[in-house]
Amino acid sequence: MPEPFKVNCQTEVEVKHGVGLHARPSVTFTRLAKSFPCSIEIAVNGSDVWLNGKSIIKIMGAKIRKGSILRIRADGILAEEAIRALKELIERNFDEEKKHGRTA
Repeated sequence: MPEPFKVNCQTEVEVKHGVGLHARPSVTFTRLAKSFPCSIEIAVNGSDVWLNGKSIIKIMGAKIRKGSILRIRADGILAEEAIRALKELIERNFDEEKKHGRTA
């Protein structure tokens, strides 16, 4: 693979969702993470413990609340794109407003 596609990168984002990463946001986050071929890990509030960002059990088990600071890192193919997509998802509050506000 050419170098631009294989990268190790990291970002930080604050969780602003009203109840943090409860069931629905956790599923949305891990589903998006799994769509990328790279490894994705998160650390919560400055912790040195990195959790598998593709594991619903790890994400829900971390009890990530509103105001938590997530460090997200990715390593491998499409890592930059994965980081960008996950950060944007969190900043959009997991698109939950759109889901509940739509008309049938």
